[in-house]
Amino acid sequence: MTQHQNQSEQLAWDLDAAADDGAAAPEPTENTGAAAYAPGSARWIAALTPTDADAMRLDRLDMSSLGSEEAARLWTKVAAWVESDQIAYYIDDSPVSSDAAYDARMRCLTRLEAEFPSLDTPQSPTKRVGGTFSNEFASVRHPSRMMSLDDVFSVEELRDWHDSVLRDLDWPEGKPLPMSCEVKIDGLALNLIYRGGTLEQGLTRGDGVTGEDITMNVRTIGSIPATLGGEPSDVPDFVEIRGEVFMRWDDFRALNDEQEDAGRTPFANPRNAAAGSLRQKDPRITATRRLSFYAHGIGRLEWGADHPSGTHDAVAEQSEAYALYQKWGIPVSPHNRSVTSFQEILDMIDYYGEHRGDIEHALDGIVVKVDDLALQRTLGATSRAPRWAIAYKYPPEEVNTELLDITVQVGRTGRVTPVAVLKPVYVAGSTVARTTLHNAFEVKRKGVLIGDTVVVRKAGDVIPELVGPVLERRKGRESQLREFVMPTHCPSCGAELAPAKEGDKDIRCPNVESCPAQLAERVINLASRKAFDIEHLGDQSAIALTNPEENRPDSTATYAPNLTEILVKPGEEPEPYEPAPGLELPPAQTPVLSSEAGLFALTPADLKDVRVWREIPIIEVRETTGDNGRTRKVRRRVGYSGLWHQVPAFWTAPAPAKRDASVTDGPFPGYFIPDDAELVRVERKTVRGAAVDVPITIRSGENTRKMFDEMDKARHADLWRVLVALSIRRLGPPTARLIATAFGSLDAIAHASAEDLSAIDGIGPEIAESVVSWFAAAREPGDWRGDILDAWRKAGVGVGHAETSGLPQTLAGKTVVVTGSLEGYSRDSAKEAIIARGGKAAGSVSKKTDWVVVGANAGSKAAKAEELGIPMLDEAQFAQLLETGGVGDAQGEDAESATAQGEGAQAD
Repeated sequence: MTQHQNQSEQLAWDLDAAADDGAAAPEPTENTGAAAYAPGSARWIAALTPTDADAMRLDRLDMSSLGSEEAARLWTKVAAWVESDQIAYYIDDSPVSSDAAYDARMRCLTRLEAEFPSLDTPQSPTKRVGGTFSNEFASVRHPSRMMSLDDVFSVEELRDWHDSVLRDLDWPEGKPLPMSCEVKIDGLALNLIYRGGTLEQGLTRGDGVTGEDITMNVRTIGSIPATLGGEPSDVPDFVEIRGEVFMRWDDFRALNDEQEDAGRTPFANPRNAAAGSLRQKDPRITATRRLSFYAHGIGRLEWGADHPSGTHDAVAEQSEAYALYQKWGIPVSPHNRSVTSFQEILDMIDYYGEHRGDIEHALDGIVVKVDDLALQRTLGATSRAPRWAIAYKYPPEEVNTELLDITVQVGRTGRVTPVAVLKPVYVAGSTVARTTLHNAFEVKRKGVLIGDTVVVRKAGDVIPELVGPVLERRKGRESQLREFVMPTHCPSCGAELAPAKEGDKDIRCPNVESCPAQLAERVINLASRKAFDIEHLGDQSAIALTNPEENRPDSTATYAPNLTEILVKPGEEPEPYEPAPGLELPPAQTPVLSSEAGLFALTPADLKDVRVWREIPIIEVRETTGDNGRTRKVRRRVGYSGLWHQVPAFWTAPAPAKRDASVTDGPFPGYFIPDDAELVRVERKTVRGAAVDVPITIRSGENTRKMFDEMDKARHADLWRVLVALSIRRLGPPTARLIATAFGSLDAIAHASAEDLSAIDGIGPEIAESVVSWFAAAREPGDWRGDILDAWRKAGVGVGHAETSGLPQTLAGKTVVVTGSLEGYSRDSAKEAIIARGGKAAGSVSKKTDWVVVGANAGSKAAKAEELGIPMLDEAQFAQLLETGGVGDAQGEDAESATAQGEGAQAD
């Protein structure tokens, strides 16, 4: 084979061409071990094995007979064996060599270093005393450059790359182009260097040219072999294997459990845990961290004189290199796919976009590579990245941002929860500015300080989570950080906070009845889709009804009643605000709603004077000139001013009535005034040269009118929705349905005992006790809960019996789980269909599950069903199940077919 002209700049996957330079290859020699060769020769060194016999041969070697190249090769090989022996003895507590062999190898290294001083480095095993390990990571140049991949973030960018590859290769239209798709592991790049089949070095990526030598730590990773396996004819003289070190999810969780048990801060994510583990100064710590490795690339590959052309596996394609890796015992990702079309690439992207959390490690994208190595060389590379590969990045599930503050919010049951106020950041498809921290113990456990740079994780539709601080970012900023202190009194009503019972981690506001924050949260809950489903009664409307003075300024210094916005030119700062002389804050409002009891008695007129506080925005206005030469003004909100004013919450601001020429009667001809509008004043204006009286009116807003329409519908809500709307602690929709179906009326539920409720399958003692306690309190004279029940009954709410579907109860006593997307059902409607037929729509698969319905992009639930042997159904079989309560011959052939389909859904 030809040698590389510029090995240090060679690209990953740029393997030796199988060219014959005309020189006669040496005849292969029968391998009879080191004894067959001259001591100290290149072949003698290559033939050495980690046996006692060969270790003793080292003692008899005359070091002065070696050239510098042979000395370096021998030192590398023996040092690798010594380090493996040290790890086996001191770290794994499982020696693999005899003391005599180990001592002989150490003597060999000492003699080599004395004869060749350039080999005497601080990293040598001879500098290690007993069981002590201290890594001082040396910088080492990669034999061939480790390149990065270019990233794309949209299908359009990916298609442009794919089209450019076809164009640059002049690829025939319609001819499949062999490519590979690989999951992009969220780990750390590693370069493994094997010489003569023995692991010589493990290097970090560094800048791609130079990395850090972390060989001792790499040797502790169980999935990285110390020597390459397979037939000797398949083992090259030299090879660089590129891959990723990572931590599996189960190992990560186990590590964090250990961290917490030891009182240490848990790791933010598997990548941080792997990075911290791989660069430990003491490899004994790395050995305890359960790191894993998958290979995904190759650098230099030299077969050497003992492997002439035709005597070893050819490597003309990336997939062939992976097959060779598996022979050697190098792990390769089981998720790799061979693809030949852009649609197959998209299929891979879509599949793992849905199943990011279902495989053994974290991933952040899909890597696409041209498979043929000759085509890779044709495409070449830029200064930093190959043109034959690209990384499609999913929206990030983890990002770093700043923790601006930690405030507290009061929930509908009085629970006081710390909330992280974040510098807004885009993660997993949405912008996140706030996330819960659960309780003060959780804040302490995560070890976050206000002002920290923090890791935020959000997977799909999952609620965003603050994972923990980025400790490295604290250096030099310690004075800007402060600890969170949990308040002692409710920030909404001032009541003293305390746990509901001794030992609780959560603290609560005891002022359940009249705490504005709790009332607002209960109104938000009763209006939500899981309860009365009242559109246009959202968070802001609920606050306006129960706590309109939220955000009220402390003084007139920030009260600007005559401003609605502040306009600035580009780069300008707003003028300092000076309140008008004699300005006073308006009187505080009394909320129109002091309890849920009054909700259904409200009228639009009751809301006419409700006003809420809004911060005044700063608007940047700049002029631009279009292609037509005309100038126009462009407005952009650049922030908020810190000044506040009041705006109507439910009614419109005063405005001229709508002109309508068809109106000829009444006091204002030419103006239409709706029946529910109120006249505020009359303004004298000149219209088309004539003085006219213009009526200025106000009216309930369109959304307010729609809200009242929705409230009228809510009077006839199903009984289970009424139960959820009562905000009974621990009672959610699934259990409310069970209770409503079992008892049939609100009165029957109100007088049920804990034993009666616990007798319902799916109702535990805590939920039963919570329901009984709520209704028992409601029966006490003057209790606010009783006031709600009385007022709602008078309004016609909850007076009926539990709804009956009228459908045959084909699934009575059966449990069904739906996973994946069904064409004919949404997730909620599928559950409704099961419940309406008497079944239980469960959210997880267990031995009690009777069927699992598998739709498109089914996830881990399908795999769990297969593991437990639970029948899996497709959508057509689901329809049959709903109608008849069975499928095929009592889950015979049809169910087996569905199970096979489920397996296909899980296949890579």
